[in-house]
Amino acid sequence: MPSLTGLRAFEAMARTGGATRAAQELNVTHGAVSRQVKALEAAMGVRLFEGPRHRLQLTPAGRYLLSGLTPAFDALDVAVRQVRGRTQIHLAIHPSLAVKWLIPRLSDLNSTLPGMDLELADLAPQAMKQRGADLVVRILTQEAAEAAKAEVLAENWIGVVHAPSLTLADDTPRLAATTHPQGWRDWATASGRPAGDGPVRRLEHLHFVVDAAVAALGVAVLPWIVVADDVKAGRLTAPFGFVRDGGVVAALRQSGEPTMRERRLIRWLKAQTPPAP
Repeated sequence: MPSLTGLRAFEAMARTGGATRAAQELNVTHGAVSRQVKALEAAMGVRLFEGPRHRLQLTPAGRYLLSGLTPAFDALDVAVRQVRGRTQIHLAIHPSLAVKWLIPRLSDLNSTLPGMDLELADLAPQAMKQRGADLVVRILTQEAAEAAKAEVLAENWIGVVHAPSLTLADDTPRLAATTHPQGWRDWATASGRPAGDGPVRRLEHLHFVVDAAVAALGVAVLPWIVVADDVKAGRLTAPFGFVRDGGVVAALRQSGEPTMRERRLIRWLKAQTPPAP
């Protein structure tokens, strides 16, 4: 058998889509993950990744190896957590949902569900599961949520928002997140309105886009759950309102049936979603 450390590094890198995210999950350096994967390839005598350095793709051998490793490591993770009898709930969530929706409401969690020990972790942009997490919260299409048997917390609504002080014009910059580049296209499809002609100004995350919109740096298409507090407080305005985009905010159980504590947390999460606009 090759090195278990190398197998673990490869599985994390293949599942998360890169060495950087794998390093964050494994709590090691980016370089350590890359070295472990290269050593694994040398020990096995096969290439597991191919393509340009910043756009690596799994080879057929890599895809086959990943299909066996992920359920094996998942089973190990579940077994260890059950033996430890851990009472803490580990929730993986997209950073923008955490920053703009969940974290501002955690004081209510402490008063509503005293003793609920909740640990938050960043979820990769396209991930639907994360090693070590009990629950994952993210925005999904309705079809993906149904296929994953996810618990729907709220319907997803999107809208064009900007600071009240910003006067819209043809050349007003359109803000967009690199983790969600399809926002303007989704708006055009869901609303029937044009996506606009202004230059696109890209930022890394949706919560960066929210802050840029509040600072009157441009106009943005954003989910209602992420901007509801800013709209209600008057920091943002939505001139065309919000429309359903066919998606949902969902909670996904990572393995087995949810525990009683997890069910209580899911009910609380559902109660924290803002009413439909």
